[in-house]
Amino acid sequence: MNPILSLVIRSFVAVPVTVLTGVVSFFIFEQNFLPSIAYAIAGGVIVHFILSFTMGRSFLKKHQLTRKEFRYIRKHLSEANKKISRLNKSLFSIRDLSTVKQRIDILRVTKKIQKMAVKEPKRFYQAELFYFSHLDSIVELTEKYSFLASQPKKSMEIKQSLIETRQTLNEMTKVLEEDLYRVVSDDVEHLNFEIDVAKHSIKKQKDSKFPEENRWLK
Repeated sequence: MNPILSLVIRSFVAVPVTVLTGVVSFFIFEQNFLPSIAYAIAGGVIVHFILSFTMGRSFLKKHQLTRKEFRYIRKHLSEANKKISRLNKSLFSIRDLSTVKQRIDILRVTKKIQKMAVKEPKRFYQAELFYFSHLDSIVELTEKYSFLASQPKKSMEIKQSLIETRQTLNEMTKVLEEDLYRVVSDDVEHLNFEIDVAKHSIKKQKDSKFPEENRWLK
């Protein structure tokens, strides 16, 4: 679940419990004002932590992950966010109009993989090559390209490096697209299976409606 949404839900429940606990302590059990405030805060904190634990457990169960696995994935996703931020900065500092589409494609695919892994953490394992190799390569390439492209005077060596880097970025874009396909491969297989089932059902229904016509056609 989105961390912000999770916090909002917990707060939405914890705040009324805090108020209710304070009111009950003060008016029903006739506690003094300060102890009532302390009970109220304690009640809200306890409810907040119980909800946090329950929601976290439910999330892990839904995605079939252990807490250790989730911590491991969350750590790498957090590091990836920083790298993607660097990627975004370097891509949009490049003034070369001929590579605009390429840069947009790189960022689109990269963010798509990250978004899916954040939403469904188990997909991280299908994108390990992306997180442990390809993302680092694309960030380094774009940062170096951005640095060289920003030089006011370009020697023949710099121009040649820029050409080679553009070619490598083209190849890396295809690699990133393969990473994305790997992440959604299970969905593609499932969709193809559902299509086959639907086609079979449609054929079966047609055969049952027009048995005589189908017999003559055979």
